[in-house]
Amino acid sequence: MPTHAINLKKMHYHYKNSPASDAGISITQWQVDIAERIFLHGNSGSGKTTLLNLLCGILIPTSGSISLFDNNICVLSSSKRDVFRAKNIGVVSQKFNLIPYLSVLKNIQLAAYFAKNSRSDVNNDVQPLLKALQLPSHIIHRQVSQLSVGQQQRVAIARALINHPRLLLVDEPTSALDLSAKNAFMDLLMKLCDNTKTTLIFVSHDASLSHYFDSSLDISTFSKTKKIITL
Repeated sequence: MPTHAINLKKMHYHYKNSPASDAGISITQWQVDIAERIFLHGNSGSGKTTLLNLLCGILIPTSGSISLFDNNICVLSSSKRDVFRAKNIGVVSQKFNLIPYLSVLKNIQLAAYFAKNSRSDVNNDVQPLLKALQLPSHIIHRQVSQLSVGQQQRVAIARALINHPRLLLVDEPTSALDLSAKNAFMDLLMKLCDNTKTTLIFVSHDASLSHYFDSSLDISTFSKTKKIITL
């Protein structure tokens, strides 16, 4: 059993295009327990998305280590990081990154392909997942471009959850929702994470959402022109 879901040690990431020699993110140590729900908030440009990209292995730190479930992803090759991400991490970005001309099912199957899961297993999981996300079953063969923003958001969540990830990274998912839809989405997301014991890192500039989480981290002091304070 892994000791932590996330364990960062002496991690520093330098912004390559910045003229400042110390521009980037520095975290001496940060640990997140398995099934813990963390709320990261801060102003635009404070480093929230960069930190998520480091956690999922899209970016690699300049120095230090990032361990997920006792696996140091910094020492993995690019291809092995891709496989680890597909099998262990679900990501929901602000723009959803769905392929508009593909159906709901095809978008979800695509995520499973990278995790090397069989199509039959995926197809068996899709309907229960759509039901849990309160999406009607008849939309499964509809093009994503024909769905409402709220429906597209839930398809993005389904795609992130189809591989049964141990870690879910969610970036500004409620920015396009009104208050009622926002609260409904948050209630649904918390229920899904509780049921699956998924560790959740949730990024938003909306501090009013913090009460949904086990702990809150304000990273508004993070800057692209100076080092981030030690966590």
